[in-house]
Amino acid sequence: QVQLVESGGGLVQPGGSLRLSCAASGSVKTIYGWAWFRQVPGKQRELVAAITDFGDTSVKDSVKGRFAPSRDRAKNTAYLQMNSLKPEDTAVYYCNADIESRADTGPVRNDYWGRGTLVTVSS
Repeated sequence: QVQLVESGGGLVQPGGSLRLSCAASGSVKTIYGWAWFRQVPGKQRELVAAITDFGDTSVKDSVKGRFAPSRDRAKNTAYLQMNSLKPEDTAVYYCNADIESRADTGPVRNDYWGRGTLVTVSS
């Protein structure tokens, strides 16, 4: 079984910074990629940033130049550095990972989600 646990959310003033973390634990064999999504009440969950196992990154246009995904392969952890935060960045942020895990019947590849961490940007 694999678990993803996010941390690092909280209340920050406009213009401030936060760094979110997402740690994968359990029977992790290979992590093929990570993604960060966010969701506000009444709206669909949207992709914010992603990073492959090779380190290739992509970010949503509205956060380009402000958000940067990264990962530490040795720690099975991904990060989302968020700078110059704006009130419209307020949302629950979810970590997603494409992981191959060890199972009794052999390797199993699945998409996993964390429970989310709330980011509130407000003065």
